[in-house]
Amino acid sequence: MARYTEAVCRLCRRERMKLFLKGDRCFKEKCAIERRAYPPGQHGQRRGRRTMGYGLQLREKQKVKRIYGIQERQFRTYFKKADRKKGITGETLLIMLECRLDNVVYSLGFGASRAQARQLVRHGHILVDGKTVTVPSYQVRADRVISVRDRSRKNEYVRQSVESARGRGVPDWLDLDAEAFSGKVRALPTRDDIKIPIQEQLIVELYSR
Repeated sequence: MARYTEAVCRLCRRERMKLFLKGDRCFKEKCAIERRAYPPGQHGQRRGRRTMGYGLQLREKQKVKRIYGIQERQFRTYFKKADRKKGITGETLLIMLECRLDNVVYSLGFGASRAQARQLVRHGHILVDGKTVTVPSYQVRADRVISVRDRSRKNEYVRQSVESARGRGVPDWLDLDAEAFSGKVRALPTRDDIKIPIQEQLIVELYSR
């Protein structure tokens, strides 16, 4: 499967906002946005034109793809599924992305970034209701219990991530038991639970062209 392997800090600079792709580094002064809050490239500092219309819609889609770490084909599949469901398409799309297993693992603090959380899932470190699940896109449902495998709880990266999460807190739709390296999905998230600044209607308009 294709994946982005270049410097992820460039992605944050391109979107002119923190996408939290580098774990704890994003909360420190070393964050690229703190040091160079302009797009990367030779002409990054001279890009002053206002983005409008299609460009604005495209940037919003790219931002969401980069936040959740998914590729265009997979993102389009999510949109088609959201469009077929009842309710507001844009909100349904975001809720589906939030309920991905790798995102839930990240939100609970077991991974310092979504990329690290995805790796933990793929390598079999994460259990769902006591069973190993190695599919990052697995859709987590209400009342599911997400935990770290016993042998993996000694992993220093996991322990540091959990400590950081305890300080920052977890979303209201999740419960974290940091001592047991376990968390529970209290209920499926609503649009109000998703605090990331996203204008999902722009994405709907883009795919409706």
